[in-house]
Amino acid sequence: MSQTGGRFHNKKAGIRAAVILIGLLHKSRKAKEKEREKEREKEESEGKQELLNISTVPLGECPPSPPRTAPPSMKSAEFFDMLERMQVPKAEETKRWKDDYIPYPRIEDVLEKGGPYPQVILPQFGGYWIEDVEAPAGTPSSSESSFCEEEEGGEGMSPSGGHSYRLECNSTARAYRKHFLGKEHMNYYCTGSSIGNLIMSLKHEEAEGQEYLRIMLRSRIKTVHDRISLAGINQLPSVPQIAKLLCDDATGLKFNPVLYPRGSQLIVAYDEHEVNNTFKFGLVYQKFGQTSEEELFGNNEETPAFKEFLSILGDNIELQDFKGFRGGLDVSHGQTGSESVYTVFRQREIMFHVSTKLPFTEGDVQQLQRKRHIGNDIVAAVFQEEATPFVPDMIASNFLHAYVLVQVENPCTENTTYKVSVAAREDVPPFGPPLPNPAVFRKGPEFRDFLLTKLINAENACYKSDKFAKLEGRTRAALLDNLHDELHRQSQAALGLGQAGEEDKLENGGHGGLLESFKALWTATLHFLHSVPGGAVLVAVLAVTVYFLSALL
Repeated sequence: MSQTGGRFHNKKAGIRAAVILIGLLHKSRKAKEKEREKEREKEESEGKQELLNISTVPLGECPPSPPRTAPPSMKSAEFFDMLERMQVPKAEETKRWKDDYIPYPRIEDVLEKGGPYPQVILPQFGGYWIEDVEAPAGTPSSSESSFCEEEEGGEGMSPSGGHSYRLECNSTARAYRKHFLGKEHMNYYCTGSSIGNLIMSLKHEEAEGQEYLRIMLRSRIKTVHDRISLAGINQLPSVPQIAKLLCDDATGLKFNPVLYPRGSQLIVAYDEHEVNNTFKFGLVYQKFGQTSEEELFGNNEETPAFKEFLSILGDNIELQDFKGFRGGLDVSHGQTGSESVYTVFRQREIMFHVSTKLPFTEGDVQQLQRKRHIGNDIVAAVFQEEATPFVPDMIASNFLHAYVLVQVENPCTENTTYKVSVAAREDVPPFGPPLPNPAVFRKGPEFRDFLLTKLINAENACYKSDKFAKLEGRTRAALLDNLHDELHRQSQAALGLGQAGEEDKLENGGHGGLLESFKALWTATLHFLHSVPGGAVLVAVLAVTVYFLSALL
């Protein structure tokens, strides 16, 4: 009990000491705060007295005082000289910016001036381009971009005989399936070059008595597809020489053959990861004079002219239990409406997010149920029943990059025509088919083919904009590294140098099949040593040896 009481007494004494210490610290801090406050009051009174003294001095004898933000060691004249030097470049820069800036009118100003109204106008601060119908034939075109027309037997051509609108796609993504898959060829992989992992495909071809070498070289940045003539070449170049020919800045090239029987399937899956056969487009109805997204998404009425336009685009389908491409719409519980517009166009499925068919929420000014789908689309069509201007930044979205404007004239008659305009963000490359001059189409299959082709090409072009290109670049690099690792792992397993189901290290510092062989030898040795006298001691010695060897490996 005495020991317990002593501990209790010590505990109370410790608590009392802590309380006293805290009180002393608090008192010291209060004293310091009072000292600081007195110093501030003293400085303020001295400053006021100085001002009073200066006010009695004639203006010519009174030197200018530096502002309160000037450093204490800087003289007044020096400070103002420096301030003037800092402000002059800014003034010149502002003037230069004003001279270069094009003051685009606001949509409200355009409407106030009266008609005729343009179909689309640029935002006040730019950032978009509008397709010029007076541009030379073939412009806009993607012929100079990385997109090119499909080659599969004219698949990219319109089926109608009177016109030809081409779908633009990355034909390199389909080249392996067309030229290599199912035919005799060789695949190689390169580890740790100066530009990262590489995958190469080679195929010997003959055409009209001439020999060619078809090559596909895949890097983390791009895929190069080429065919070179072998005329006058006695000896075929080596694989590193061929890679150097297509990518002259690559060094440290050491290729290994792909020995995995299913390697071609992995390669074609990688090449076609960016091939897209399903599309979803927003479709917005704009009434005359509407200037905000709240007004656009607030439209519920489907006029006869709008219904006629929808029937040109595709079929009106019931979403419940719909089996085709649904484009993110709910086909089970009806949470995204009961109907939509869907079509299949040149083996591509298209679902439209029609603003008037998406759910309308009473009391929600923003209509988030509608904006959630259309705002996440990349391309949108805007239907205008009357001549009224549209601004591309009217709908706030990080995804929408291109708009196709359609304005109807003489709706629901035999003379119905549609005027088309196109606008896109400034980092989206031009895309075809080019608008005719004038950009007016008669109702019919030609207009449908043009419009759907333009929408698909617009989305493909938007993927080349800065935002989507960076995302695609990261995805491509990750997929290529995964492909390289899988081809290496399976090729090593085919040689018996590693188990296909385990993680193997690559060439740099890897042991692969060596360790597997050592494990097998170790197992066999254990069985032998246990069967002889004194084997336990030998087992212990050998175990220590294996431990250090595995660490070195």
